[in-house]
Parts: sequence; C-alpha cells; structure tokens
Amino acid sequence: MARPLHLTALRLLAAIDELGGLGAAARAMGMAQPNASRTIASFERELGADLIERGPRGSAPTPLGRSVLAAAAPLFDAVDAFHHDIGLLTADESAPLRVSASMTVAEHLMPGWLATYRGRHPGADVGLRVRNSERVFDEVVAGTCDIGFVETPLARKDLHGTVVADDHLVIVVSPDHPWAKRGRHAADHEPGPGGRDHGPVTAEELAATPLALREPGSGTRAFYDRALAPWHPVPPAVELGSNAAVAATVRAGGEPGVLSELAVADALSRGDLVAVDVDPRLDLSRSIRAVWRGTGGPGRVARELIDIAAS
Repeated sequence: MARPLHLTALRLLAAIDELGGLGAAARAMGMAQPNASRTIASFERELGADLIERGPRGSAPTPLGRSVLAAAAPLFDAVDAFHHDIGLLTADESAPLRVSASMTVAEHLMPGWLATYRGRHPGADVGLRVRNSERVFDEVVAGTCDIGFVETPLARKDLHGTVVADDHLVIVVSPDHPWAKRGRHAADHEPGPGGRDHGPVTAEELAATPLALREPGSGTRAFYDRALAPWHPVPPAVELGSNAAVAATVRAGGEPGVLSELAVADALSRGDLVAVDVDPRLDLSRSIRAVWRGTGGPGRVARELIDIAAS
C-alpha cells in the first residue's frame, strides 16, 4: 500500500536543514511552532524512524533525514514546475506579455505577428527583447520572458516547444564575386573549364572557404555549423553580431556570407546580393520554434501569439 505524501513535512525538513532549527523553519513556512513540531512527529511515526536530531543549539536532519531530503529533491522540482504551469494557465489575459526572439525572427516575422496580436488586443502591454538563440533559451529557462522564438532545434531538456514557421539559409555573394555566376538557376547552364564555373558550390568548397558568419550563439550560426560539420569547415573570415552587418560585408565585396532567406529577400530582389546554388547534399532548411518553460504548455496569452505565428 502506498504511503501518504507528507509534502508539508518534507518542506519543513528542508527548511530545518537550511535554517538550523525547527522554530526558524516554522516561521519561514508561516506555521506555529507547535503545529510544525506535530507535523514532523507525525511523519516520523509514519516512517518509524527519527528524521531530525533535537539539541540545545537547534535541530538538524539525521542521516536518514538527509537521505529522505535527497530522495525528495525531484519531487520539490516537480511541485515548483506544477505551480509555475498553473500560474501560466490561469494568468490574467490583461497581464503583460514578455517575448524574447532571436534576431532573424524579431526583424522579419515578429512585427507582423505583434501587429496582429495588438489588433486583437488594443492597448496590450507587450515587451519584445531581441537576442541570439542561446540568450533566448537562457531567458525562457530563467523565467524572465513568457515565450521565446528561435531558429535552432530545441536542445534544452527543461524547455518545450512547437514549430511555427519554416526558413531557409542561403549562401550570398556580391554581384561581382566569382561565385555570382553560380547563382540560382545557373546550374542549368553549361559548366565552364574545370566544370565549376556555373554549377552549384559544393559542400567541400564551402567548407574550405572562410565565410562571413553570425556570431557563436546565434541560431543561424549554430544551424550552419551543424550542417557543415561533416565537411570540417575552416574558421570563418569574420564573425558579426547582426544580419545587417553580415549582409553589408558581403555587399561590399567581401567574403561569401550565410544568412536567412528572410534577412536578404529585399537585397536579392534589388540585385544587391546574389544567392548561390549549393550542393544538394547540404540541407539548409530549418524550422522556427516557439519555446516555453514547464510541461503544462504556455499561458493563454502566449498561446494566442503562438497561434498567430503558426497561422
């Protein structure tokens, strides 16, 4: 027969261990000391063993008590996560919505999503922080934002997520770069001498070429590094902290760059940049995800923004 769960007694035992006395533990938990003492005594009777050692200078867990606390650690985490999830699910819909988004999402997708959200909720209090993907994960884990949006696979065991959109990375060069003649649809042309004047840029060529890339921690950089990993790429020529900086470097006649198709759509349509055909072995398609903390799903307000993004 399963034993009853003495959660209050376990919390008291943890407080005794931290504060060094039953009286201090009772005060920390808002209990009268006699009630706290009875709670611990009842738990000890249930187990048939002492959990705390009482002395003139205070109280402390017995060796068994410390073992019980160690076994209870996952339970405390689960209870805290449960309360967090319940708070999200019952949150006031007028409460502020705090969003953290990676740069590509924030610059090219979030404005439309938030305009739709504010159209439904005039006067809504929405805060947007623009971060790289790793910082987004950090802020969601820490609880400093309600929902995050990233372009990287979900690699944090304490987070949950769902795909809301698709994206594609492109290799871009300036119009006068030698690779420009290998731009999109150039693969239909006859190859020049050596066979590589017009065909797709191979994975081996990309790996051997120093590129203009986003900084480590960005979703674009993380995704590209994983895609090229089998070919052991050389270090980048330059690492830059924004999409605009990478695009400007490439446009000025520098090295080829790697960016989201969303970030260079206007430059490609104007002819300022050329998107290069790449090796079909190299899959540069990726998913954009909403991420949140806890197992109960995002709160109602955050869920509406996710639904807008997914639609």
